[in-house]
Amino acid sequence: MENLVQVAIQNVNFAAIMPSLVLSVFGMAILMVNVFMPRGKTVPAAITALIGLIVTLFVCLGAWNDPQFGFAGHVALDNFATFFNVTFIIAAALSILMSDGYLKREGYPVGEYYALILFTTAGAMWMASGTDMMTIFLGLEVLSISLYVLAGFMRDQTQSNEAGLKYFLLGAFSTGFLLYGIALIYGVTGTTNVADIGIFLSANPGELSNPLTVAGMILLSTGFLFKIGAAPFHMWTPDVYQGAPTPITAFMSAGPKAAAFAAFLRILTLGLAGLQSEWTSLLWVLAVLTMTVGNVVAIYQTNIKRMLAYSSIAHAGYALVGIVAANEIGMSGILFYMLAYTFMNLGAFAVLVVAGKKGEENLTLEGFAGFGYKKPLLGVALTIFLFSLMGIPPMAGFAGKFFIFAGAVKAGYIWLAVIAMLNSAVSLYYYLRVMVAMYFKEGTEEYDWVQMNPGVAVSIVLALIGVLYLGILPGGVMEIAKQAIF
Repeated sequence: MENLVQVAIQNVNFAAIMPSLVLSVFGMAILMVNVFMPRGKTVPAAITALIGLIVTLFVCLGAWNDPQFGFAGHVALDNFATFFNVTFIIAAALSILMSDGYLKREGYPVGEYYALILFTTAGAMWMASGTDMMTIFLGLEVLSISLYVLAGFMRDQTQSNEAGLKYFLLGAFSTGFLLYGIALIYGVTGTTNVADIGIFLSANPGELSNPLTVAGMILLSTGFLFKIGAAPFHMWTPDVYQGAPTPITAFMSAGPKAAAFAAFLRILTLGLAGLQSEWTSLLWVLAVLTMTVGNVVAIYQTNIKRMLAYSSIAHAGYALVGIVAANEIGMSGILFYMLAYTFMNLGAFAVLVVAGKKGEENLTLEGFAGFGYKKPLLGVALTIFLFSLMGIPPMAGFAGKFFIFAGAVKAGYIWLAVIAMLNSAVSLYYYLRVMVAMYFKEGTEEYDWVQMNPGVAVSIVLALIGVLYLGILPGGVMEIAKQAIF
């Protein structure tokens, strides 16, 4: 018994989960502090959340090139997890910075909001660090439950209620697929450890053709593809993105999506590498479908939040191209792209937060008529973010797409790269429509309700710096991304 206890203690290693532990402690501290705060005073909660993220950032950076493993090999704080953790922290910090003024404007100044963002980020970190499928599932559930609440946070608004309920019901449904896939893989291999699954399938190649193994891979993929928002599992995305609070829509489009990619990459490349020909063929088709559906349907949208929702579906398709390539430049390109997408998409949503009226009824193409002339600085910022989303140099979006498409070409998927570039060209139309509305249409509004509080101003400036730096000098970050892959 003593030996078992000693082994258990030796296997714990809290250093392996220290980033998520720090966030969880700060999240609970926010809940306690909020008890003693008068209703409507949320600045202390926001500041506490930002301090927690800054502390967590230093903890994460300290783990670079110093991997920590714990809990009997179920968690690994390696370079891969660290890179994604930094991406999650940036997404959470930018979302928090743009939230305080928005919550007060909409009439929901509640401190628990910030704690939920920290808990969501902690769940994302468990997904990126998980080397066992049950750990990844635990992280997914912590992330999802917090997001269900955040999506329906504005409980007096019908659209927000619809967003929370739809996300909850479809999310629970997709979780069933994921768990069934895990059960089938466990039934074949006798383990849920990702590395051990890969070792078993390598030692027993006959099991690769086992229908249960293939079915498990397909069901696992279904669960992750839902979280990514890939077609045909994307139906929840536009309604949830439109109905959720705008800062949460921004956060959902970056942090949780990156977490799903992190877990999906680890499982496919380490656990199911023997099935690469199968999942490559599957994801080739889904990447094309996802890019095409996202871009084509976005053309018909007049609500800008909904348009960006379909845009996020298309961007998930671009990232899937990197998984199909399954080489160094393709996989490191995904890491780079997730970071770049975090800056450009959250920056665009930050401008929408400032520009929106109470109730957000003006976040349409008509509502943005003349915005670029009436609010020139915000108009220029939104234009830069949209150029980056298009993939126009020298913005971060161009560099990200270049690396991913180059990975596909190097792997021999020429037609996939061509289709991706054509889809990127199609996206120019609906992004340019926003600019046309801002600069070439006369508006009747003076936008006198626009208030630039310090938090949202900082979030826009940081996003601009990220977009321009990653676009002009992408080499350094790309080298770091290469060091982070397996």
